[in-house]
Amino acid sequence: MLQFLPKVKLPKWMGTSYDVVSIWKNVDIALIVAVFLQSVIGALTVYSATRQRLINQGFDQYFYVQRQVLFLIIAAVATVVVMAVGHDWIRERAIIWYISASILLIYVLVGGSVRRGARLSFDLGPISVQPAELMKVVVLILIAAYTADAAYEKIDYRQFSVSLMLLGLPVLLILFQPDLGSATVVVSGVVGVLIMAGAKKRYIAMITVLTIFSAALVTVAGVVDRYQLRRFDAFLNQDSNEKDLQQIVLQVRFAKRAVSSGGFFGKGYLQGPLTNGAYIPVQFSDFPFSAIGEQFGMLGGFVVIGLFAIVLWRLWVISRLARTRFDQLLVAGIFSLLLFQIFQNIGMTMGLTPVSGLPLPFISYGGSHLVSSALLVGLAQSIYMRRLR
Repeated sequence: MLQFLPKVKLPKWMGTSYDVVSIWKNVDIALIVAVFLQSVIGALTVYSATRQRLINQGFDQYFYVQRQVLFLIIAAVATVVVMAVGHDWIRERAIIWYISASILLIYVLVGGSVRRGARLSFDLGPISVQPAELMKVVVLILIAAYTADAAYEKIDYRQFSVSLMLLGLPVLLILFQPDLGSATVVVSGVVGVLIMAGAKKRYIAMITVLTIFSAALVTVAGVVDRYQLRRFDAFLNQDSNEKDLQQIVLQVRFAKRAVSSGGFFGKGYLQGPLTNGAYIPVQFSDFPFSAIGEQFGMLGGFVVIGLFAIVLWRLWVISRLARTRFDQLLVAGIFSLLLFQIFQNIGMTMGLTPVSGLPLPFISYGGSHLVSSALLVGLAQSIYMRRLR
């Protein structure tokens, strides 16, 4: 049907002279379908993980899933907008996004709402906004744009140092919230950009050491809440019966039990005893993979991981097909960021990594992370759509 649409030129502010048809017929269908299916799985998982506990408390059993669907609609709109305006238009204003996101990170330290000893978000009535999620996207765009302008194929020490400073400000602000998980995700995305940009191995080692040093510094300064530090103790002592570790150890223990008890085919949708019994706190946001494993078993887990593999594979292909150095670097950053976040969330569910509170992309409950993930997908789609220009 697309061939019958009128050849309408996009506005100049969109940064392209392509007509509507020639852009939108080049959408990566496999990537869109994989993300859509993960989003559907996410909504079903949020409902299953919250239904019984809401009923027990006398609340509307559809409360969280209705909000999740609303968040998904907003995320879908954000994806379409990014695809329409184009990544080049966004790149030209990268410094504006960076300054704006940095101001929001500073302001959240002063006026943000306090939850679990951290100031992570603004409460805007029925919803909350987490600036760190926006910064994940912005810092990738800015550093990819900066390193793409290198005179040579490999960035030199000066360009690496400037990139490190651009990364350092948001990472420190996020650590002061404190939010160790989001800080590591930002670093992982930028590391992907720098590796693709040709940074030497000792430069990558340097950024790793500085990240660890910064985390240790805010810990010694007392900025990091004691509860967050106990997560590392709980990871190293998963069989501990120590009273201070019980809250963390038990949720990981029950998460692993939920996955293992699902067997190959699972216990059936809405039939998981551990999920229905609310044994795993914040399961719908931090441990959704445990609900999937218990209800759909190993088969369901393979489906989710397989869909993530398709997303990462398409990002790899888009990076190879990218027409400019900036496009290639940006998709590399998106790839490494999502890969790290997927590994970390599923890993902490299985007891392979420390509990960090990082959401599972496209599946966990929450608006800010869904929108930030949608922006990343929109940027990758924009690069793919305009690869032949």
